Amino acid sequence: MNTKENEPCNPRNLHNVLIVRFSAIGDVAMTVPSVYDACLTYPNVRFIMLTRPSMVSIFANKPDNLVVIGADLKKDYKGLSGMRRIFSRLRHQYKIDGVVDLHDTLRTKYIRLIASLMRIPCAHIHKGKESKRALTRHENKVLLQLETTRSRYRNTFSRLGLPLEEHFDGLYPNSPAPSIDYSAISGPLSPERHWIGIAPFAKHQGKIYPIDLMEEVVKELSSREDVGIFLFGGGDDEKAVLANWASHYPRVRSLAGERYGFGVELALLSNLDCMLSMDSANMHLASLVGIPVVSVWGATHPYCGFKGWRQSDSNMIQLPLTCRPCSVFGDKPCYRGDYLCLSGIKPRLIVDKIFSLLDSPDSAAESQS
Repeated sequence: MNTKENEPCNPRNLHNVLIVRFSAIGDVAMTVPSVYDACLTYPNVRFIMLTRPSMVSIFANKPDNLVVIGADLKKDYKGLSGMRRIFSRLRHQYKIDGVVDLHDTLRTKYIRLIASLMRIPCAHIHKGKESKRALTRHENKVLLQLETTRSRYRNTFSRLGLPLEEHFDGLYPNSPAPSIDYSAISGPLSPERHWIGIAPFAKHQGKIYPIDLMEEVVKELSSREDVGIFLFGGGDDEKAVLANWASHYPRVRSLAGERYGFGVELALLSNLDCMLSMDSANMHLASLVGIPVVSVWGATHPYCGFKGWRQSDSNMIQLPLTCRPCSVFGDKPCYRGDYLCLSGIKPRLIVDKIFSLLDSPDSAAESQS
């Protein structure tokens, strides 16, 4: 760990920096590499991460100089008055002298306004909305790789005067989590068996591989006796679908609807051989524990900047349709009306990719940052 003598330049002499990111699971998960890098680059600075209560356990094995606080925006800290109260509380409790806004919404802009009036330096993420519109528009599309969200997070720290070094090597950098950490879900996984996580759902239709085709994938994967499968999902509809698959195919278990918490699920994920996911939160959670992710992309595209941390391009499955991407988040109606970007992907393509990872672990470990 750095000492005060060799610590990188901290021109504002910051000691207690507030980091803010609310929003969805995947967005918060993507902050982890940058937040941990900040803590490890500046061990003499205390960082206070403000997020939603349900997201706190994503920050597993956190550095000693990181404090993670969950704020209930629907109950305890509603509206702008809630932002004023939470900032006032944190400023007095932790003597906040810098703010890193990784969200840039009305709520977080209000926090920045209050901080600025107190002459507390602030920096906020630049989302690149104009370039994203050019990438996703129907006509005259500019199909270029945009700056990644991870890079945008890192650059926000730099604008506050805290450029980051690369230190983060995953939530479980040396070995997978011990079985006791995920015992609420499963006992020790059989060492001779391959274990796969499958997260077939996403928030928007433009990111969901057709359920009937995904069932074919599950059926084919479970036909191998050396393969076990954990299914991840959330709501009642998802729970019913996944329970049906688990009842029909061998060595398939559904975790849908169970509330184990991110800490337990991350521990389990770290012991899996790979994850099959949409462009969704599970892609980012699995990336944080260092396992390869076979990701399926439809209306969205890795060019938008939401690629999983250190995931290989070769494990991203997508069709070269000229209409893609049509949306940053997959929430816009399909131009064609048929979501060919997803329905046109053959189940066999996904199955073959996963089997190639299972049978060639050395190549599966190859990744890109």
